[in-house]
Amino acid sequence: QVQLVESGGGLVQAGGSLRLSCAASGRTFSRYAMGWFRQAPGKEREFVGAISWSGGEPYYADSVKGRFTISRDNAMNTVYLQMNSLKPEDTAVYCCAAVLKSSPIGVVVTAMGYDYWGQGTQVTVSS
Repeated sequence: QVQLVESGGGLVQAGGSLRLSCAASGRTFSRYAMGWFRQAPGKEREFVGAISWSGGEPYYADSVKGRFTISRDNAMNTVYLQMNSLKPEDTAVYCCAAVLKSSPIGVVVTAMGYDYWGQGTQVTVSS
């Protein structure tokens, strides 16, 4: 089992940057594929991006491609979401998610594919 804690959210002006972190407990973090999702008020949860447990070839939603970057440090049990060129429509609660995978490659892009979730961190982008 793994527990996830996000941090790094806050208030930023449009065009600015934030880096979110998701710290995981557990000794097998390196075998978990990770994902980031977000949910804005009154909207459904939205896939942001995902990374395999090997860290290769992250996959992104079209809405963030070219602006957001996912990375992971398995030695630190942490996955990151670097967000650049932020827009007001990026305002949401951002959550990380984890699922144990037998393969080092492959990402999971649907919320139903994840078993563990963090509580989320608020990101607010002002215009």
